[in-house]
Amino acid sequence: MDLLHNSPRRNVEILPEVPAPSIDAARAALLVAQCPVAATTPLVDAPVLAAQAGVGQLHIKDERNRMGLGSFKALGAAYVIACDASDGVAKGCTYVTASAGNHGMSVAAGAAAFGARAVVYIAETVPEAFAARLRDIGAEVRREGAIYEDSMAAAMAAAETEGFALLSDSSWQGYYDRPHRLMEGYLVLMDEAIRQMPQPPTHLFLQAGVGGLAGACAALARKAWGNAVQIIVVEPDAAPALYGSVAAGRAVTSTGPVSAMGRLDCKAPSLIALKGLARDADIFALISEEEGAAGAAACDTIGLPSTPSGAAGVAGLLACAQALGVGGDARVLCILSEGQG
Repeated sequence: MDLLHNSPRRNVEILPEVPAPSIDAARAALLVAQCPVAATTPLVDAPVLAAQAGVGQLHIKDERNRMGLGSFKALGAAYVIACDASDGVAKGCTYVTASAGNHGMSVAAGAAAFGARAVVYIAETVPEAFAARLRDIGAEVRREGAIYEDSMAAAMAAAETEGFALLSDSSWQGYYDRPHRLMEGYLVLMDEAIRQMPQPPTHLFLQAGVGGLAGACAALARKAWGNAVQIIVVEPDAAPALYGSVAAGRAVTSTGPVSAMGRLDCKAPSLIALKGLARDADIFALISEEEGAAGAAACDTIGLPSTPSGAAGVAGLLACAQALGVGGDARVLCILSEGQG
C-alpha cells in the first residue's frame, strides 16, 4: 500500500482541449432508461466489512448484474452507440475496439441492439471462453499481440485502414469525443448511488484502470457532496497510471509486471479521466496483489463474489483505512464493479 496525497491539488500539465468529465447525469439516465433491460442496481449495506475495516458504515454499489452484462461497463460503450443511434448514425456502422473483458461486451451488445457491427481485438492471453461470449453476441473477434496494448494498436490500425469507428474506453491526444460520452454513461450508476445513500458518505473509494469510472464518479460526487466527501482512487501497484501521472505533473506511461487485477492493469491514463481526477481526487492509493486478492475474498465472505479488479475499491478501504485515519465515524461508499464471470 502506498499513498499520494493530492491536497492541495497538484498541477498536472494537460492540454487545454482535453475536456473535463461530463456531469450531465440526467441526459445519460434518460437514454439508458429506454433500454429494455435497464434497471437500478442495488446499494448493499456491509456491516461485517465495515467492522473489519474499522469504519462506522460501508455501502457497496453492486454493479455485477448491470443490464445482464456483468459489469458497470454496460453503461459505457453501449451508451455511446445508443447516442449514435439517436443521431441516426449507428445502423450499418462497424465499431472496432480492443478489450480484455467487459468493455468488449458492451461494444458487442450495443452494436447488436442498434443494427451495427462490432469487431473486437483481444490479446493471445485472453481466454477463449471470453472470445466465445463475444461471438455469441454477434461480434467478430480478432486476436492480436501478447498484451492489451498490442490489441489496441491493431484496433487503431483497423479503424484507419478499414474505415471502422474506433470506440475506446480511454482517451489520448486528438481522441476525446467518444470516450467523453462513454464516461457520461457511467454517471448513471453514480447518480443512482447518490439517491440511494441514506446519508452522504465521508469517504468514496474508486478503483481505476485508465480512470474512466473513477473520473466520472468523482466528478458527480463533487457536484453532489462538494468537499464533504474524501475521494480515494485505488490502483494496482503494478500499474500506477494515474498515481504516477499526478506525481509527475503530466501524463506518463508506467511500467510493471502483469497484475491479477487485470481490468485495472492499464499503464497509461485516459487524459479526460486524468484531468478530472487531478481536480477531484484527494488521495491516490496503490495496492499490492495480495491486498487486491484480500478485497475479493472479503466480498466473497458476505455473498458478493467478484474479482480482484471488481473489488479493488473495497480492497483499498481494507488496506488503507488505518493509514488514512478512516475511523468509526466514517460513512464509506465503494463500487463493486464486476462479477466473477
